[in-house]
Amino acid sequence: MLATRIPRWRAVALATATVLVGLSAPALTATPAAATTTAYDSTYYKNAIGKSGTSLKSALHTIITPQTKLSYSAVWEALKVTDQDPNNSNNVKLLYSGISRSKSLNGGNSGNWNREHVWAQSHGDFGTSAGPGTDLHHLRPEDVSVNSIRGNKDFDNGGSSFTNSGGSLTDSNSFEPRDAVKGDVARMILYMAVRYEGDDSWPNLEPNDAVTNGSVPYHGRLSVLKAWNDEDPPDAFEERRNQLIYTNYQGNRNPFIDHPEWVEAIW
Repeated sequence: MLATRIPRWRAVALATATVLVGLSAPALTATPAAATTTAYDSTYYKNAIGKSGTSLKSALHTIITPQTKLSYSAVWEALKVTDQDPNNSNNVKLLYSGISRSKSLNGGNSGNWNREHVWAQSHGDFGTSAGPGTDLHHLRPEDVSVNSIRGNKDFDNGGSSFTNSGGSLTDSNSFEPRDAVKGDVARMILYMAVRYEGDDSWPNLEPNDAVTNGSVPYHGRLSVLKAWNDEDPPDAFEERRNQLIYTNYQGNRNPFIDHPEWVEAIW
């Protein structure tokens, strides 16, 4: 499990907030969104800058909702680009296991990789139709057996290892991804909660603090996801992936990769 620490982006954001509002110690909740190092603050995110709470969530929903929707079959080829192993262009990097596997081994058999829905399909029953079921911002390649072990479990700390786990753990009602992608998972779940608000024929997806969500359109555990977002800030792989989805496929971004401090500002 990761050690608790304040990542560089939060330290900078909090120090900046202190100077701006003249406080001796910044609040750690509902911090107003502020420009960081992203190149999109004056354009793509301009209507979100300076907001917090429900106002920020609403603004981001409006910003990221317009998108090109892929078919589920098109997701195969897209993942070969977005999740290419930076050390081997013939392979993709699997999310939970961390395994590098040949791009050609996509399918449903043992030894293959398939399309993992990080926000489990059953949590809202949206299936694989174009929309949340094909949204690349939460679809990642994973080993078929590992995908099955994760199933539709909510995310939480704890559990036992398993074959090809890569450091991920699972128990009867939850799944803990390996340390290197904990923040990735958190930011994917929270992207889905902002993008899908029930106003475009899809369910209103929301995070909560439960691990027994089953078929309701909720995903947990929010308190743990927030901690993972802090402990595992966006890395080059995640940032590259976000950019490729924006420029090559969907035309929208995951705002929590560009501004991870917005997680705390909203929740």
